[in-house]
Amino acid sequence: MFTRRSMRMVAAGMWPCAARSQGPARAVTLVAPFTPGGAADIAARTFAAHAVKHMGPDPQAMMVENRAGASGAIGTQYVARARPDGQTLLLARVAASAILPAIDPRTPYRIDDFTWLGLLDLNPYVVCVREDAPYRDLAALLDAIRAAPGTLNFATSGPATILDLGIRHLLATANLPIDAAQAIPYRGGGEALASLLGGQAQFGGNNLGDMMGAIRNGQVRALVVTGHARLPGLRDVPTAAEAGVAALSQIAGWNALAGPAGMAAETVEFWARVVATTGRDPEWIEATRRIGSVPQVTDGAAARAHVAAQIELYRGLARQLNLG
Repeated sequence: MFTRRSMRMVAAGMWPCAARSQGPARAVTLVAPFTPGGAADIAARTFAAHAVKHMGPDPQAMMVENRAGASGAIGTQYVARARPDGQTLLLARVAASAILPAIDPRTPYRIDDFTWLGLLDLNPYVVCVREDAPYRDLAALLDAIRAAPGTLNFATSGPATILDLGIRHLLATANLPIDAAQAIPYRGGGEALASLLGGQAQFGGNNLGDMMGAIRNGQVRALVVTGHARLPGLRDVPTAAEAGVAALSQIAGWNALAGPAGMAAETVEFWARVVATTGRDPEWIEATRRIGSVPQVTDGAAARAHVAAQIELYRGLARQLNLG
């Protein structure tokens, strides 16, 4: 017989006692495969802070652990090899989960090495310069690269990440050699931003989540952002199509939640429900938009399909750019 309390729990989307054992037995580790302060780290901490509210009446803590290196492969492989008990999850990113499997046959995991629990959001790609740079728009930056190939540096988070591939795609789209600017690799988007602010790099392409704070604070100038329409918080920044580089529109970051392959059905169901209810949480939605991402929550099947499509996209792009 249902009590008033149990009916309130069901109405609030909580789990009854019989299903509570399907959830985590202890604190959950959410692995962010890049350094602290970058888009992956921020997205992971934003999700963890809000997901705990949707883990039932007696939720376990969700702790974010940064395992950076090898364009995100170190942290991603760590989760692939973890026990499939739902205690260790991955904040999956485009670089490690799509670009590396697409272009590097040495990548030690594949899409089926994970249980895909849901897509969380999309993160537009933005090209920026420091606020005091002489380049007022993208055309001016490309003209400067064209006038002195190999002179300007751009910051990346590794050779097989969206930060690197996006800029090389931009150069090719502008009919420039893909090495017309020199890449300076760092371990994550936060370090890449620090390089731009410090003057080691003259420009950079990055996830908007990494750059939004610096844009709002007037530290960097956004020259172009991907997406089909201008973003509400960046009304003065043209889209790739408006800036004359429409092909760049296909570049965008994203976050998804995944676990190791072989997770039990009831554990998958638990986390799928957490993703779904968190995705409807107005506070998570607002926090996600505030860091420059677009909420785009799906179920696990749709998330896997998205990752598979991204792998094909970057495989084709790598062939086009003669990478790998």
